[in-house]
Amino acid sequence: MQQTLDGEQSRDRFYHGVIHKVFLGDETGLVRSDSGKEIPFVFPFLTLIGAPRQDIRFLTEGMRVGFDVGWTSTGLRISTIKIYD
Repeated sequence: MQQTLDGEQSRDRFYHGVIHKVFLGDETGLVRSDSGKEIPFVFPFLTLIGAPRQDIRFLTEGMRVGFDVGWTSTGLRISTIKIYD
């Protein structure tokens, strides 16, 4: 079982948080983890789970999500978002 960013055990293999901001114009956004850390995502480089198709419009601010992260040349980024709602 994977640990969350704040050290708590999770029920699935994802960290947990809330969509904090979505910028439709440049297809980017931020997720605030349960520990309070804000982590960016870039939609063209993101895998979306729990949506009928890959479309940023399925992500809304305040939505509860699971996510996974990876390192890029510009730092930590979200690589996968799982929609729970």
